[in-house]
Order: sequence, then structure tokens, then C-alpha cells
Amino acid sequence: MRVLEYGWDGLLLEVDDPVGWFLALREHLETDVDDIVPAAETVLLKGVRKLPALETVSPKTAIKTDRAVTVPVRWNGPDLFDGIVEAMRDTVFTVAFCGFAPGFAYLTGLPEAFHRPRLATPRRSVPAGSVAIAGPYAGVYPRESPGGWLLLGVTELVLFDLSKEDPALLTPGTTVRFTDA
Repeated sequence: MRVLEYGWDGLLLEVDDPVGWFLALREHLETDVDDIVPAAETVLLKGVRKLPALETVSPKTAIKTDRAVTVPVRWNGPDLFDGIVEAMRDTVFTVAFCGFAPGFAYLTGLPEAFHRPRLATPRRSVPAGSVAIAGPYAGVYPRESPGGWLLLGVTELVLFDLSKEDPALLTPGTTVRFTDA
């Protein structure tokens, strides 16, 4: 792990298991920081009030979340290819981090044989609920937006709802399973 100062009250941790570190840090440091934000290869500690004893924290001992979401999908996307639907159904994904748009979760766990690059030219409009993959990630577009991921299908599940206390359905550490709609 590499620890970098970030602003006047933050630390940026470069780590090999961001979601594991996020869960462990949330468990051990929740009262010592304002926010813990995982990303692809880092975890940001914002509003650090007390220098954390990071040597006492390990992603291997973190209590995994019991939060699980099942996403029913109509597998009718334009970018389907052999074996991908079965792989999506057979995999238990984990929300690693969120970004790009409110409610957009980057899901890890996609078997390496199914990793595909983003489109060379992004689509101008991807429908809300589109289930997609790009590189090592799977995701679901929470609302209509531009996007360059391969589209596999669509779900009617609402992923982001500002009228709820917790607007994002998929948050870091949540496990996700895709099923047939």
C-alpha cells in the first residue's frame, strides 16, 4: 500500500483490493473520517480527524456486506456474444466503486475470458437500465446517457432514486447477481 496526502485533510491509499480495503476501513475508521471512497485502484479517506493506524486494518479480515441485489435482465442487447449470458448468470459480482453518473456501479468478478474493450466510438444514447460490460467490469446504466460499453440487455430495476434515503441501489461491497427477467 502507498499512502499519499490528499488536500489538507485527506489521504489517498493506493491498494490492490479497493473494495476489501473500503469494507475494512469502514468497519474500523468510520468515526475518524468523514467519508471513505473506493475507486479502481485507490481508496480516499476524506476529512481525516485522527491519523489512522492502517497497520491494524486488513482487507482480508473485513466483514463482508450481507447486502445483495438480484437484477432481472432481458438479454436482448446488440452486443451479445457466445457464452456471455451464461457467464453473467453464473457470476456473483461485487460493487467495487461508483462513478461516471449517480448510481452507476462498477461491478467486479467478470471472468477474464469475457473482458472486452469499450467501443471505439461511444453511443450517443444508452437507455436507462442497460446491462453492459467493458474491460474487467460489468455495470447497469442508471439513466439514459452516452456510453461506450457493450450492451447485453436491459433491466426494469430502478438503480437511482432521489426520493429514497439511500438513493443508490448498488453501493460498494454489495453483491449482485443477474437473472433472466
